[in-house]
Amino acid sequence: MEKAADLSPAQALDRALRNASPADIIAAALKAVGRDKLALVSSFGTESAALLKVMADVDPAIPVIFLDTGWLFEETLAYRDTLIATLGLRDVRSIKPLDETLSREDPDRELWFSDPDACCRIRKVEPLQRALAPFSAWINGRKRFQGGLRAEMAVVEDDGARMKFNPFANVGREEIEAIYQLAKLPPHPLVASGYQSLGCMPCSSRTAPGEDARAGRWRGRAKTECGIHTVKTS
Repeated sequence: MEKAADLSPAQALDRALRNASPADIIAAALKAVGRDKLALVSSFGTESAALLKVMADVDPAIPVIFLDTGWLFEETLAYRDTLIATLGLRDVRSIKPLDETLSREDPDRELWFSDPDACCRIRKVEPLQRALAPFSAWINGRKRFQGGLRAEMAVVEDDGARMKFNPFANVGREEIEAIYQLAKLPPHPLVASGYQSLGCMPCSSRTAPGEDARAGRWRGRAKTECGIHTVKTS
């Protein structure tokens, strides 16, 4: 076992917070870097309200970064506005890809089909890197039960540029449902029509009963992540 003196700040926090509640993890992130240097990144997707609710109970003024890729469902944009009002979120920043990048690399809006990795890079990864530049740490909503690359993630990571907090890493689906019920959170409008995981319109599809929640993302391709959780953020 590594000695405490050999641990990086992220590893030390991960050890201390391994069994902490989501609220305690967010509070620890806030204490570690301060509100001005901490951001929460949210897709305002099918499970996003639970994390945003926990964050709002800790501090509703923590900056929230929302990537408006240009390919989102109208229902997602409306849901963002609903949750801002419902939870009293005070600093939601909608970030878009650069117009010149889209004109140069995806003028016909067909990149999602020919090269989805490149599409994610210009519409998600690069805008997020730009948005996170002023921050020392960020919070996201990934969970281990989602499987794939997420199954073994730590509660606190060092992504190469800043600390990354995963307060829902240990949370199960039942706990998320309980947060929705107790807080009477509105569901994403597309959940009722069979979407369990939502991203951009061309790369999201409904899932059948019994399918993995993320089976509808990039269906038919080997791709399972957009890239914002698999590359350094600077």
